[in-house]
Amino acid sequence: MPLAWVWYLSVQTMKRIFSGAQPTGDVHLGNYLGALRNWVACNMSTKAFLHRQPPRDYRGQDPKLLAEKTRELARIYIAVGIDPALSTIFVQSDVAEQRQLTWVLNVSRASLSLSE
Repeated sequence: MPLAWVWYLSVQTMKRIFSGAQPTGDVHLGNYLGALRNWVACNMSTKAFLHRQPPRDYRGQDPKLLAEKTRELARIYIAVGIDPALSTIFVQSDVAEQRQLTWVLNVSRASLSLSE
């Protein structure tokens, strides 16, 4: 079997994880035991999409502090053993399609509620 075919099969059967964390506080033991340790354990058998979620309310937050917390969270992901070559680490608010999809889903939900 050609190597490209084996790679294709492994990519097609790989499970995926989409998860993230908010960088508003410091990462603590609960974060490690609850999420980070599991992400590291699944890193070889799954394709992980790990992101930094935006805080619920941006008002009153220092943008420089939020940017530093975002970089710190990415460094922690890598420090605990998440391999950036196997996982995609990104900032959710930097993806325009995510904001657009949120808008579509919110409008759809509102119009469904109105039709009842």
